[in-house]
Amino acid sequence: MKELSHFVGGARVAGTSGRFSDVFNPATGESEAKLPMASADETNAIIEAAAAAQPEWGATNPQKRARVMMAMVSLMHRDMDKLAEALSREHGKTLPDAKGDLQRGLEVIEYCIAAPQMLKGEYTDSAGPGIDMYSMRQPLGVVAAIMPFNFPAMMPLWHVGPALACGNAVVLKPSERDPSVPLMLAELFVEAGLPEGVFQVVNGDKEAVDALLDHEIIQGVSFVGSTPIAQYIYSRACANGKRAQCFGGAKNHLIVMPDADMDQAADALVGAGYGAAGERCMAISVAVPVGEETADRLIDKLVPRIETLKVGPYTAGDDVDFGPVVTREAKERIMGLIETGVNEGAELVVDNRNFTLQGYEDGFFVGPHLFDRVTPDMQIYKTEIFGPVLSTVRAGSYEEALRLAMDHEYGNGTAIFTRDGDTARDFASRVNIGMVGINVPIPVPLAYHTFGGWKKSMFGDLNQHGPDSFKFYTRTKTVTARWPSGIKEGGEFNFKAMD
Repeated sequence: MKELSHFVGGARVAGTSGRFSDVFNPATGESEAKLPMASADETNAIIEAAAAAQPEWGATNPQKRARVMMAMVSLMHRDMDKLAEALSREHGKTLPDAKGDLQRGLEVIEYCIAAPQMLKGEYTDSAGPGIDMYSMRQPLGVVAAIMPFNFPAMMPLWHVGPALACGNAVVLKPSERDPSVPLMLAELFVEAGLPEGVFQVVNGDKEAVDALLDHEIIQGVSFVGSTPIAQYIYSRACANGKRAQCFGGAKNHLIVMPDADMDQAADALVGAGYGAAGERCMAISVAVPVGEETADRLIDKLVPRIETLKVGPYTAGDDVDFGPVVTREAKERIMGLIETGVNEGAELVVDNRNFTLQGYEDGFFVGPHLFDRVTPDMQIYKTEIFGPVLSTVRAGSYEEALRLAMDHEYGNGTAIFTRDGDTARDFASRVNIGMVGINVPIPVPLAYHTFGGWKKSMFGDLNQHGPDSFKFYTRTKTVTARWPSGIKEGGEFNFKAMD
């Protein structure tokens, strides 16, 4: 069986802890590789190696750092098919989804080419008599990125790219579920011209994570994952004096107004609810039609679309709409929540609890499910299911629909489908959620805006990518300078002229 590695000093390095985790192919349920789990000592050594490499990289001018990003863009395009295949094999998502994962990460690397512009300081001439002031943005030093399984290319690139462009060294702790693509990306960064040791990859579990959170060299921590772990990492990082941005769970609502284009809304819900098997923090998991007639029309549109979705392995190519979930434990959790919904009294309109795929009986496949008449007190409404399950909550009015989204503890994303501009403007203005779509089901901003939720979906002050990322990964230093103006006499300054 293949044994994976860490990435240290520009090369793959075998683990020494003696602890390993299995890396599965979700379509077959078979273990295909063993991943070393780093000890605290190994993690500390990797951090210290990054610290040794960072000063020279931090002193490299931003234009040269931007050229590394330019080269990385070219290399990712060159290796797109190879990267996508590795991503699909370990994660389970279809090849088009895998390429979308890579593309959205690539767009942030493209944005990082603007590092010279983003890192420009400010200057004030003659702030006082003979006094000038200027500010500069300088790297934090060594930062850590602790990333999730659901976007094994996009999420690391969203954090590693800006951190490197700002002059930091990065220690990445990818998910142990699908670690191959992060290792491949590390190799590409070195090929692109990044100095050895500036980007390190440590594979591990809580022992490695705690070592990153506790080491005094680490100055900033980025995390994406579930809310309980986001809270833990944020609290521990802050207690240790580190800057932190931690992104947690979501329960994203899509409000369907009576005047909406119902075909457009149904197509959007199917794509946003079931794409990537629902394993997306921006997936729409709650449809909120306003009015009974609207709800009945929507359900009538949804059911035939959902019933024709094709589930299968990524190797089936374009014939598959979505693949398996990432682990057997994830499948069991999702199926358990579906049973909970039935027991709570929700109407399971599309029921695929007995779904199996011939030839892939041991894979982690979950068929698409649709609930209707879900109520806010039900567990399936409160919980982030993170699977191909869409819940419909019928609202009696626009205000009730708006309140559902606003009252939920998560605030990552939301959307409204309507033809009425006043309603759309009111919704965008009032809703207490970080990212809003108007007739757009998954409102993920492009790389030059920032990505981040509110409430229990995000802990910290600065969001991912866009201008916020350059602020997060740098410190501002402000200099006040006074240059004596004297009358030169005999080669010497006459400081009396200053009096």
